[in-house]
Amino acid sequence: MTTTHRFRDSARYWRTPLLPGADLLTAEYRDHEFAPHWHDAYTIPVIVAGAECYRYRGEHYVAEAGSVPIINPGELHTGSKAVEAGWRYRVIYAPVEFMHDLAAEVGGKPQALPWFAPGVIRDPDLAMRLACAHRLLEAGDDELAAEAAMLDALSTLLVRYAQTRPEPARLATDDVRVALMQERLAGDLLESVPLAEVAKATGLSPFHAARLFTRTTGLPPHAWRNQVRLQRSLAPLRAGIPVTDVAAASGFTDQSHFTRHFRRMFGVPPGQWQGTARGA
Repeated sequence: MTTTHRFRDSARYWRTPLLPGADLLTAEYRDHEFAPHWHDAYTIPVIVAGAECYRYRGEHYVAEAGSVPIINPGELHTGSKAVEAGWRYRVIYAPVEFMHDLAAEVGGKPQALPWFAPGVIRDPDLAMRLACAHRLLEAGDDELAAEAAMLDALSTLLVRYAQTRPEPARLATDDVRVALMQERLAGDLLESVPLAEVAKATGLSPFHAARLFTRTTGLPPHAWRNQVRLQRSLAPLRAGIPVTDVAAASGFTDQSHFTRHFRRMFGVPPGQWQGTARGA
């Protein structure tokens, strides 16, 4: 980017009936920094201008204009500016089921769940297709052209870059322990859960349980639980439930607490997200 223009923190989440269940984002950021978080969908961004840096699977990456820094579902990552001006991007949060079904259609037979290797995809043609599809979906003027462009872009992504996730090693005792802790933490989100209780089922002390959980998931137990709360807050927000009620029902202490965490994950406060995403 040769211009000295500085981007401002501005984001719009929206939906389209052409991609059911997906969230789409048109945004630019300069000062905002995304805290470590994950999405239940495939995160498929195309950087339009500037550059973004992010941490993903233990590595640091820089995605410049014209690149596609894709993130697999459920994978922890961050996001912030890589240049002083910030960055502008368009993002498709594509549902897992949709991508799985599309992979089967493209391959002509059932496929394993698509998986994308960590790293920045630098493919100008793919970036152009994704950006074009995103713009057409957002404009909503020609549904036929928009849907065709979307399917073209996402199928191109799958054909060129989708892999089968490497088989994990035999489930270790530590993996079982972390799964037990996650189950307890994600159960009743309104319930106060002491660390000692979370650790009890693992046979570890609270100290060792917390250390194992953080090392495995990338987040301490309380932060991981807040991520679950945030993910589960989206449906009631989209349904038009007042933000105050959603905050309470999600297990946050108050609306300001909810808003602070929501903004760090989605780049906008929950009321603004609700205003653009509701009813779409």
